[in-house]
Amino acid sequence: MDLVLVPVFIFLRVIASLFYEEDSFFVFLLVTIFLGGGAAFLSGRAIAGTWRPSWQVFLAALALGGAVRFFHFALFGGTLLAPYYYAVDTLFCLLFGLWGYRMTRAGQMAEQYGWIYRRAGLLNWAAKRVARNAAASKSG
Repeated sequence: MDLVLVPVFIFLRVIASLFYEEDSFFVFLLVTIFLGGGAAFLSGRAIAGTWRPSWQVFLAALALGGAVRFFHFALFGGTLLAPYYYAVDTLFCLLFGLWGYRMTRAGQMAEQYGWIYRRAGLLNWAAKRVARNAAASKSG
């Protein structure tokens, strides 16, 4: 039994080390996911709320990725200028930012253009089906 669990444990540690450099997964969750992801989610909502294009979420994610890397450095002794971990932090910020953007934009489209669109789930909107008029169907 131990011969099976040891390689699995080693594999999981190697995969986990691809995402964070600290000794604790809690630090990664706190700084990258909670702080960075939360700020990116709110940034995405703000960008969508002012009807700006989605590419601006990418710019916000680049800046937030640098801020997250600085928090790792200042609070937990991480490496400040680590391009790989900056890319990982920026990727998580981008994912959360696009999530906030898309969720807000779906609500905007359904509310602002309610006669054309309806909400289709958390992140999407869809065109409303046009009901056929009974009189129009008899004449045609």
